[in-house]
Amino acid sequence: MPSVPCEALRRQGYQFFSPSSSAALKPCMWCKRALAGGDMCYKHQFYGIFSHRCVQMTPTLRCNQRCRFCWRSFEHEVSQEEECPTETILAGIHRLQKKALAGYNSVLDNTVTDERWQEALEPKHIAISLSGEPTLYRQLPELIDLFNRNGYTTFLVSNGTNPGMLARCQPYQMYVSLDAPDEETYISLCRPLDNYWEEVQKSLSLLASRRSAVRITLVKGLNDFAPERYASLLAESGPMFVEVKGYMYLGYSRNRLVRENMPEHERVRSFAEKIAAACDYRIKDENVLSRVVCLEREI
Repeated sequence: MPSVPCEALRRQGYQFFSPSSSAALKPCMWCKRALAGGDMCYKHQFYGIFSHRCVQMTPTLRCNQRCRFCWRSFEHEVSQEEECPTETILAGIHRLQKKALAGYNSVLDNTVTDERWQEALEPKHIAISLSGEPTLYRQLPELIDLFNRNGYTTFLVSNGTNPGMLARCQPYQMYVSLDAPDEETYISLCRPLDNYWEEVQKSLSLLASRRSAVRITLVKGLNDFAPERYASLLAESGPMFVEVKGYMYLGYSRNRLVRENMPEHERVRSFAEKIAAACDYRIKDENVLSRVVCLEREI
């Protein structure tokens, strides 16, 4: 099989675990900012996750949706690959994270303290969220178990199209996307390769029994209506947290949407308040810079 990793993605900072798979990691903007002594992402504010000790990765770049708001690239998605062994991914975490952050070490960058640099070389959190849909990787439950056994806090982010796989996964926190209040909006906005609306509902039903969050990406003019329908879906599924986050006009999404689709934080908060008022959730916290409001289920 020819080499899978794409040179365009390498130039963007993707580090691939093997030459025949698309499993990859790439430190996010917040990881680098935190390493240099700047702000951490809202996950630190909401859940206590230290950004400079967090690895953003994916076991596959393949995805079964073409969401219009996704900042990732569909153009560089692989059609065929060999699945990367779980042990290869585990073994590559430290090495590839160090390589990706090499320009931010305490010798080359005086804003990076030696303490933070050493902490970054010993990451504690794995966010399985870089790109693609991780449940298309058949060894995902085993990979998460391997991470857990090796002391990592795992965050799994899924589009919810594969509930059977999600049911087998035991991450520290499970995210499922809910980006539409109804089937018609889901089809037009998320553009799935098949109609997975019923599968998304099944995935949501898994969340009440575990530490979980629903992510609603709010796109102005496309899915920012019917807060009571979102509330009904949340009330039925019962996740611990709900993140209502404004779409950001970034990356490849700029080829599909316009800047006007990006809602101001006030609009995001107002919509989150309407959802909370229609179900048993309350506002836990918010981050204006990231345009995100966190709701928490009332017990």
